[in-house]
Amino acid sequence: MVSLSRIRQLDAFPKVNEDFYRRSLSGGVITLVAAVVMLLLFITELKIYLHPVTTTELTVDTSRGETLQIYLDVTFPSLACSIISLDAMDISGEQHLDVKHNIYKKRLDPTGKVVEPPKQENLGGPQIEKPLQRHGGRLEHNETYCGSCFGAEQSDDDCCNSCEDVREAYRKKGWGLSNPDLIDQCKREGWLSKIKEEEGEGCNVYGSLEVNKVAGNFHFAPGKSFQQSNMHVHDFLAFQKESFNVSHKINELSFGPHFPGVVNPLDKAVRNQTTSSGMYQYFIKVVPTVYKDIRGQKIQTNQFSVTEHFKTVEVGMGRSLPGVFFFYDLSPIKVNFNQRTTPFLHFLTNVCAIVGGVFTVFGIIDAFVYHGHRVIKKKIEIGKFS
Repeated sequence: MVSLSRIRQLDAFPKVNEDFYRRSLSGGVITLVAAVVMLLLFITELKIYLHPVTTTELTVDTSRGETLQIYLDVTFPSLACSIISLDAMDISGEQHLDVKHNIYKKRLDPTGKVVEPPKQENLGGPQIEKPLQRHGGRLEHNETYCGSCFGAEQSDDDCCNSCEDVREAYRKKGWGLSNPDLIDQCKREGWLSKIKEEEGEGCNVYGSLEVNKVAGNFHFAPGKSFQQSNMHVHDFLAFQKESFNVSHKINELSFGPHFPGVVNPLDKAVRNQTTSSGMYQYFIKVVPTVYKDIRGQKIQTNQFSVTEHFKTVEVGMGRSLPGVFFFYDLSPIKVNFNQRTTPFLHFLTNVCAIVGGVFTVFGIIDAFVYHGHRVIKKKIEIGKFS
């Protein structure tokens, strides 16, 4: 009993007999307001606790030998799919001409709707009557067709069985195909007539590129590309056009997978060409980025900034080429985003601070209102209030 009595003496919260309490209307109103404020502050603190906080850290990028994944989705309302080609190259000397792997095209009518390709009753390649063979003879028994490459064969066994095969053989040789009507395969397949059928159509090009993690560029341009005297050349004379409208809309362009909060500056960008032919150039600075969520999972990706330039070009004049060019370079600085949650003890401390702080502040307000009211009431009773 003595020990319990000593503990009772340590009570820092002495209780006051209710006979000495005096409740007031102002005190009740202030108590309600204090409770509302306390509740609002508690809800705000709870939201902060439940939502993770993202911190940013800058480090030097020391990664080597990695590749860069580029996701793209670009719409050309005035260029047919048969005209557009996509090329990629970098400062290491690696080139990817007329990229088709993981790149897809959709034909679009003038209203922007997808043009469904016609159904073919006969599957396989085009039916060619009396085809011109490489060796000049007619088809013998059990002999398969081997079309001529018209001087562009790399070896005696090379065959060009379609117009596209001939164009590819010419590209490897560094030659331009100026008149497809002189090519037997192109003439029989009606290559030029197919090109004319697609006049007025647009094209949606989408997919992904995997390139070396070094500075480089990729571009969309008319015609098939090839190397000629160590120069990158596009053969668009076969299309028999004097100008190309390279107006475009960039639906998506990203250097790596998406992560929460990322903003790609060229997404939904629309550029309308007002001159006969032009070259759009985008100069991109790629910043390596690592995003780590609260579960510890990492997303290796990139952010980028961009500046752009446009200039008018004349087809066949000078070295300028109509098209859309993306030149990218990599920053040596890496950005690290780390998600973390507020510690529970920190949350508990803030809640106690809210309760104690609100109780103290509104206690002062209540005392001020109560004593002020008593002074005013006393002066009114003695007739000194004016």
